[in-house]
Amino acid sequence: MPPTPTAPLDLPVTVLPGVGPERAAQLARLKILTVNDLLRHRPRRYEDRRHLMTISQLTLGEAAATRGRIVAQGLKRYRKGTMSVFEFVLEDGTGRLHCRWWNLPFMEKYFAVGDDVMVFGKPVSLKPRTMDHPETEVVETGDEVSIHLDRVAPVYPLTEGLPQRWLRSLVWRTLAAFESRVGEPHPSLTWSGLPTRAQALRRLHFPEERPDAELARQRLALEEFLELQLTMQTRRRNLQAKARPLPCAGDNRLIKPFLHKLGFTLTGAQTKVLREIRHDLGGTQPMRRLLQGDVGSGKTVVAACSALMALESGFNVALMAPTEILAEQHFRNFQSWFAPLGVQIHLQTGSRKESKVQSSKFKIGAPELLSATDGAIRPTSRTALVIGTHALIESSFAFDRLGLVIIDEQHKFGVAQRERLVRKGCYPHLLVMTATPIPRTLGLTLYGDLDLSVIDQLPPGRGRIRTFVRGVEQLPKVHAFIRQKLAEGRQAYVVYPRVEDADLPAGIKAVTQEFERLEPVFVPHRLGLLHGQLPAQEKERVMAAFRANQIQVLLATSIVEVGVDVPNATVMLIENAELFGLAQLHQLRGRIGRGAHESFCVLVADLKTPEARQRLRVLEQSTDGFRIAEADLKLRGPGELLGREQSGLPAFRFGNLAEDLALVERARECARGLLASAGGSGQ
Repeated sequence: MPPTPTAPLDLPVTVLPGVGPERAAQLARLKILTVNDLLRHRPRRYEDRRHLMTISQLTLGEAAATRGRIVAQGLKRYRKGTMSVFEFVLEDGTGRLHCRWWNLPFMEKYFAVGDDVMVFGKPVSLKPRTMDHPETEVVETGDEVSIHLDRVAPVYPLTEGLPQRWLRSLVWRTLAAFESRVGEPHPSLTWSGLPTRAQALRRLHFPEERPDAELARQRLALEEFLELQLTMQTRRRNLQAKARPLPCAGDNRLIKPFLHKLGFTLTGAQTKVLREIRHDLGGTQPMRRLLQGDVGSGKTVVAACSALMALESGFNVALMAPTEILAEQHFRNFQSWFAPLGVQIHLQTGSRKESKVQSSKFKIGAPELLSATDGAIRPTSRTALVIGTHALIESSFAFDRLGLVIIDEQHKFGVAQRERLVRKGCYPHLLVMTATPIPRTLGLTLYGDLDLSVIDQLPPGRGRIRTFVRGVEQLPKVHAFIRQKLAEGRQAYVVYPRVEDADLPAGIKAVTQEFERLEPVFVPHRLGLLHGQLPAQEKERVMAAFRANQIQVLLATSIVEVGVDVPNATVMLIENAELFGLAQLHQLRGRIGRGAHESFCVLVADLKTPEARQRLRVLEQSTDGFRIAEADLKLRGPGELLGREQSGLPAFRFGNLAEDLALVERARECARGLLASAGGSGQ
C-alpha cells in the first residue's frame, strides 16, 4: 500500500463528502484521484450566466447559452430500432428551441417535462430553432443556486454519468474546505502581476470576470514551466559540477584537407556555428548544443567538421539518425569525405550490424575496427566514426573513448534515448541537430538545457522551390505536369499518408495501391515503391536505383521526410496533404530544390473548408521554416509538430506553448534565481 499522504491536497477524493466508490471511479476516468487533481481540473470554457440570450435572440451557427422550460419531449426509433433521435422542446416566453440527440436513447432518462434547463450550442436551423447535441444542465432551486446561476460559471470536461452541476458543486465545496491550506511552492518568489496560488485556484473555477480566469491560468502555467526549467537547469548544473570535459577541439590536421577537397566554401553561418562548436569542444565543461538549420542549410557538413575535431583529438564519434535510410546516406557521404583522410567508419543499424571498411589505409591505430569483449562490440580505433540508428543505444553496443555524440533529427528521438547514448561514454560532448525549426517557446521548454546555434542562411546555387495547392479534381493536370518534367530528364517524388488501404476512410490514399494505379500513368518512366514496412535491403535497393536515375518516380510515405538527397529530383507531389502537419510538409518539400534546377512542390488536398485552404496557403507563401513551424504550433499543437515519438514533452494542463513565450522566459529567469539563491549547487 502507498504511504498515507501528509499534505492536505494529496488526500484522495474519497475524503470529500458525497464522493463514494461510484463517483470516485468516474473522477478517476478524468485522472482526478486527489484533492489537488480536482482543484487543478481546468474548466474547458466559461458561461456568463448573468447575460443569457433569449431563444428568440439565437442566430444560426453561433454558439450561445439560453434557458427555458421543457414543454414536450420524446424518443423516436426507426430502421427497426437500430437508429434513434431523442428530442425535447424548450420554451422561454420569446420562442421555442428544439434540442436533439441522435442515437443516444439514454438521454431520455435525464429530463422530464417541466424541467428548467440551460443549454449551450450552435443552432443548426432557425425554422424551427434547433440545436443538435447541445450541452445541457437542469436548473434546480435551493441553497446552491448561486454556484450555478447569475455568475461566470465554469463548464468542465466530463465523463459518462458525471453531471456538470454535481462536479461544479463539488469543486465549490472543496475550495471552501481547502483554499486556506493551499501553500506557495516557492515562498521566496514574487509573482508580480499574478495572483497567489490559492487565489489562482479560486479564480480558475469561479472568476468574477472572464479576465480573472486567464490570469489564474497564467499563474498556474508559470508554475508548470518553472518546475520544468528547474529540472533542466539542475541537470545542467550537476553536469557542470561533476563532469570533466574531454579535450576535443582538434588541431586542424584533418579539417584543413577536408575543407580543401570539399568543392565549395562554407557559408558565413556555417563558419560561425563551427567557431561556437570548437569553443565548446575545448571548453571547461562538456558541450551540450542544439544546432538548428532549415532544410538544405548544410548541417551535415557542420557535423562532419565537428566529428573531425574530435577525431583529430584521438576520440571516437557516434552519429545517430532516426531511420536506416538516413543512416545509410550519412554512411555513404562520410565515407566519400573521410576515406582520403584515413578515418575508419562503421555502420550500425537494425539490419546491418557490421560494415567493415575494406581498404587497409583506414586501419589507423588498430588492426581491426571492431573487437568483441564480453559480448560487446567496441570500435578500437582512436579515429573511428560510428554511424547508426537506435541500434547504437542497445546494450550490446559499447564505445571506447567516446568523445562526441551527434544526434541528427533530434525531434524524432525522445530525451531518454538521447541520454542513453550519451551514457555510453564518460561525459562526451553532445551535438543535437534538427531541420525542424523549433519555435522559441518549444525550444526553451524542450531544449532549455542546451546552448543554441542556428544556421540561418542557405548555400548558394540552390534552385528555387515553388509550391502550389491544388484540389483533388486537378490531379490529372498535376500528373501531366510531372510527365513533362520527367521528359526533361528530371525525377519526382509522390508521397502518400498511408502504406495500406485497409479500413481507411473514403478519399485517403495508400502508397501500395496507388503504385499499381500510377504505373500506366507515367509510362514509359519507371516507378519505385518505398515505405517503412519493406525489408531494409529492399529499401536500400530502391533508394540506390532512384539516386542512379534508374527509377524516375518514387512513390513513398513520409519515410522520405529526412535524409534523402537526390539533386535531380525536382518535383514533389503530396496527396492528402491536409493530413500532414505544416512542419512535416516543409520537411518533405526539402527533399527537392537540392540541385541547381527550379523545383516544384504540389500539395493536393481536400479543400472543402476555408480552414484547410488557409492552412496550406502558409506553405505557398513561405519557405521560412521558422514561420511555418510557428503556424504549425498554433494550429496543431506541440505534439503534432514534434511527432509522436518525442517523449520529452510534459503534458501541460495550463501552459500553452503556442502563446506563452513570455511565461516560459519568465520561468527560466525564476529558475536561475532560485538555483542561485540555493548556493549555486543546483540542489
